[in-house]
Amino acid sequence: MFRDLTAIAALALLAAAVGQPAHADAMYAYDASKSGPVTYGTARMLAPGITARSIDYVSASGHKVTGEIVSGAAKSPQPGVLFVHWLGDAATTNHIEFEKDAQVLAARGVTSILVDAMWAAPNWFDHMGASVEGDSKETIDQVIDLRTALDVLLVQRHVDAGRIAYVGHDFGAMLGALMASVDQRPKYWVYLAGNPLLTAWYTLGKKSATHDQYVAAMAKFDILGALRSSKPKAVLLQFSAHDEYVTPEEALTFFGAAPLPRGAFFYDVDHSLATPQAFKDRQAWLVEQLFGE
Repeated sequence: MFRDLTAIAALALLAAAVGQPAHADAMYAYDASKSGPVTYGTARMLAPGITARSIDYVSASGHKVTGEIVSGAAKSPQPGVLFVHWLGDAATTNHIEFEKDAQVLAARGVTSILVDAMWAAPNWFDHMGASVEGDSKETIDQVIDLRTALDVLLVQRHVDAGRIAYVGHDFGAMLGALMASVDQRPKYWVYLAGNPLLTAWYTLGKKSATHDQYVAAMAKFDILGALRSSKPKAVLLQFSAHDEYVTPEEALTFFGAAPLPRGAFFYDVDHSLATPQAFKDRQAWLVEQLFGE
């Protein structure tokens, strides 16, 4: 179904000697009892028998989280998926990016949670890359928010805790990778256009006299080490062949850090990966993993 790039990626990884930071479990630990109750909005019909219900709640980090639950006909047990969007076009820099994915999966009996990440906030990117303390807190809190989203997904009716997947694009892939090092509830992981170095994007296009010190202090957010220490059942990676934000070498490095079994596609499209083939491949892979088809 997908190309195995293990041999090529190994070459790109020769210079990438990184390890999972110590105390990652403690860094992303949270008290689930501090999460607030979920408020459910009125159900909206996406298609016959398929609904999207808005949600909001206070995460264990103290942040308010918004998004939606997409589900179809009640079946027991059924798989669940957590979708986390990218930072890109304004129209899809929110939980709506993966709504079509969730709708098609719902027709097969999958319940999905789609959440708005910190980068959905207007002008969020502008203040990143300046403060180690502030950026560290936001990064840790976002990972906790994603873990809390899994809590919300798993209390939905009929969801099977043994068949959970995670799908993340761009920052959604990178923060998902960090979460993967400490949260084994998702068994299947899909990473779209992930970059192996978080600070490369936090500081993108910004100049600072303290850049090197910032990068060194933020090295604790080790995406490659997090990927290597994760324990998925399977991983799919999707990349652009013409990505202005992720070089081919960076893509192969990200791929090479993901545990086996893993596979990757490269598409003749930009960083958005907004192509029907990417959608079809992602859907087919998720159905294969979640339903054994």
